[in-house]
Amino acid sequence: MESTTGQRRGWRVWAVALGACLHGLVAAQEPIPAEAFYKEPVIERALLSPSGRWLAMTSGFGGTRVGLAVFDLKEWKPLAMAARYGDADIDDFEWVNDEHLVFDVVDRTRGGGDQRWWPGLFSVRRDGSGLYQLVKLDRPFIVGERRTGREPLDPWHRLLHVPRGGGDEVIVGEYEYDGGGEFRGIKAKRLNVTNLRTRNLSLGVPENVWHWLFDPDGEPRMLLTRHQGRVTLHWRAPGSEAWKPITDWEAFKAPFLPRFIDSDGTLYVTTADGRDGTAVLRRFDFATGRPSKDVVVSTPGFDFEGGIVSETRGGRALGVRVTTDAETTVWFEPRLTALQKEADARFPGRVNRLSCRQCGSPEMITLNVSWSDQDPGQVWVHTAADGWRKVGERRPDIDPRRMAITDFTRIKARDGLEIPLWITRPAGASPQPRAAVVLVHGGPWVRGRRWEWDGDAQFLASRGYVVIEPEFRGSTGYGNRLYRAGWKQWGQAMQDDLVDALEWTVAKGWVDPKRVCIAGASYGGYATLMGLARHGDRFRCGVAWAGVTDPRLMFRWRADYDVDSEHREHSYPKLVGDPEADKAMLDANTPVLLADRIKAPLLLAYGSEDRRVPPVHGTRMRDALTAAGRPPEWVLYPGEGHGWLKLETRLDFARRLEQFLAKHLAP
Repeated sequence: MESTTGQRRGWRVWAVALGACLHGLVAAQEPIPAEAFYKEPVIERALLSPSGRWLAMTSGFGGTRVGLAVFDLKEWKPLAMAARYGDADIDDFEWVNDEHLVFDVVDRTRGGGDQRWWPGLFSVRRDGSGLYQLVKLDRPFIVGERRTGREPLDPWHRLLHVPRGGGDEVIVGEYEYDGGGEFRGIKAKRLNVTNLRTRNLSLGVPENVWHWLFDPDGEPRMLLTRHQGRVTLHWRAPGSEAWKPITDWEAFKAPFLPRFIDSDGTLYVTTADGRDGTAVLRRFDFATGRPSKDVVVSTPGFDFEGGIVSETRGGRALGVRVTTDAETTVWFEPRLTALQKEADARFPGRVNRLSCRQCGSPEMITLNVSWSDQDPGQVWVHTAADGWRKVGERRPDIDPRRMAITDFTRIKARDGLEIPLWITRPAGASPQPRAAVVLVHGGPWVRGRRWEWDGDAQFLASRGYVVIEPEFRGSTGYGNRLYRAGWKQWGQAMQDDLVDALEWTVAKGWVDPKRVCIAGASYGGYATLMGLARHGDRFRCGVAWAGVTDPRLMFRWRADYDVDSEHREHSYPKLVGDPEADKAMLDANTPVLLADRIKAPLLLAYGSEDRRVPPVHGTRMRDALTAAGRPPEWVLYPGEGHGWLKLETRLDFARRLEQFLAKHLAP
């Protein structure tokens, strides 16, 4: 299955030409307000009901709070605002059946620090009646919740799975902790959304369950347990009550990873394949106890990311959805293949994610969520009788013609390793080299970007900066070779990759090497500080938020730290370094010990309630820089956690960032 980049090439050439024609007009316009990039979208998420008659959407339209709206697709009119609070925002939601939905909540007017884990769970009928609380909030902030006769479950429950078939039950997990606050496992139970009756699914289940896999009907089939650095997979065959271990491994030595189970009970797994060790999808052969030799899906250059698209009713596989640089879907059904081609022709140069109900019948209803790197997204519905009808735009305040184009490429690092790279260049970019921001993703063991509209990159590009986002070694999504090359390379080869990406863009003539800032959050904040300490001649300034300043703290238990002992004792020593055997290496790459090397201006920002990177990281760095005679610009956001939840925080930080960059990257 090939990358979708080539499919969009014609669109990009046309878009670049159009951008050049409009350059004079765009340059004369006022900058797009930061709020357009960072406020909640008008349509956050849209999901068809099991029958396809109703469309549910989380939306901020018509108020300051995000509510759950239901649209009648047959009558083509709003049915109801199924749920909206004056003191909370609807976050995630799912259809249980055509009558009921479940959702959780967050309060986006408060910081994320005191809303750490437990978003509660509520049920409601599609017309807005029968609104009940199923799971309590850890820190209640909704006034006047309506409850059934039974008491809601305790806060430490989260939604795990919604079975197909139209019943009244969902599956929730009860997260268990010991007396010291260490995570010990998840117990699964069925929960009826109309009467709160529960049924235990954890009888006979081994201890230390970290992950459950269910078949589409909600039957638990696989468990992943983890204890003292070892991982074990347990399987429960259809018709059996017993859990059977099928394999185990030492952490980071997995022979395969379970992904999902289809309606036939087939277990799909991924294995590392080829020189780069990219993950391919295979079926698991229980007769041999190993993944089958035949590859179901391979995405060369990318790890498999996606899943089987199935009918809501019946469970028949319709196609496979995968992400390479962008998302694409390959359909097994001729009618859906034809409809995908029609959508791609009508909405060219975009990802068109189709999902259907009553699939294959004359009454098929299809939802299309369509987006590009320049367009945050549009929502359309298709029926045979009415064709394509537009529901709305996710961010109507964003004019795609004024947005930047994001391209994906691969470059060679200094040691020959191939590094994926995202480049976002301002709309109507002149041929002259521009100021740039090297934006470093957090994690770091995640994939940083996909081809889509990204608020941070677009905001920076709208202010005239080229945005450089390397998928440096240690990143996931591009194969084990890239991922493992980052082990124990914090501040070292991982850092060199950022400079190599910068120099590649300079060689292209896009970036002025004397006007570059490095920025990032979490690990990206760490990389910012190390960039200024190690490569201060490459960067004129730095911006780090929620950034690690002392990796040595990651290995120690702290009351304000949310990382469990499995990670501290078994993961971090392999990924970052052993705190004893690698002490010299860790010391040499600890920013707080290198404050005297940081000469460039620096903006530091933290959340007062951050438990992933506690603010002690920031205060120690601030004090060390102040003692060295170069105090940073400093902001501590009350109530915020590991990231900014409140809109006022996001806007305040965006304005600080804009002013800081304008001051220090001026010609």
